[in-house]
Amino acid sequence: MFGYVQIRKPELKVKDYELYHSFYCGLCHELKERHGIKGQITLTYDCTFLVMLLSSLYELEVEKKTCRCIVHPAKKHALSITDASRYCADMNVLLSWYHFKDDHEDEKSIKAAGGLALYRSDFLKIKKEYACQCRGIAKAMKELAAVEKTAAADALDRGASCFGSLMMSLFAYKPGDIFEHDLKGMAYHLGRFIYIMDAWDDREEDLKKGRYNPLRGDEDIERLLFDEMAKCSYYFEKLPCLQYGDILRNILYAGVWNKYDRKTKGQ
Repeated sequence: MFGYVQIRKPELKVKDYELYHSFYCGLCHELKERHGIKGQITLTYDCTFLVMLLSSLYELEVEKKTCRCIVHPAKKHALSITDASRYCADMNVLLSWYHFKDDHEDEKSIKAAGGLALYRSDFLKIKKEYACQCRGIAKAMKELAAVEKTAAADALDRGASCFGSLMMSLFAYKPGDIFEHDLKGMAYHLGRFIYIMDAWDDREEDLKKGRYNPLRGDEDIERLLFDEMAKCSYYFEKLPCLQYGDILRNILYAGVWNKYDRKTKGQ
């Protein structure tokens, strides 16, 4: 369900793309440092956005490094790392563990069981440090699973709200601080957008394979998506994100629409 919160590369300045890429590589580096190679394979664009958002909002000190990796063995590349990189590395792994848990409970698949075993020790460590986030994500996942077992007419709206609640927990970097209200508002509507977009993106394949999809087929998807992103952007603009503003706005106002535009407009 993740992977929609991307940059729109053609509309970014070269220096901004290189900066974004350095945060992406910094998150990858922290995933390996904290959780090994199995952590690196959980890397998402969505959490790279969260790293940059939190780093900007809280004006976090940036550690600059260069390194080589398996993907770039011949040339050193830049890394930008903040405390938010470490937080989001843990959240990336946490989300992967809950994804495997959900799949195992639904399908009893061998792959999901293997994923739970692989990430179990990492999950237990993260749970000790981020109990609040774990409780929130677990509650949202449980409620979402219950919604998806029904064929109610409002399943899309209820499912989107569950995923919005999950994102609120994910964005809770410093629970109770002065930015909490607007961060939660932003996260909630971004989560709803992602859920609706994912349902729309998967609907054709889900129909072919007889899988669950909350869409009935008569929804005005574009209106629903625009409404959620308008509300998400409203809360974002209330946050004092001075650094990386061009990159964050590129993602929120263009990048999140990449898959939609490719499928509907051939862009």
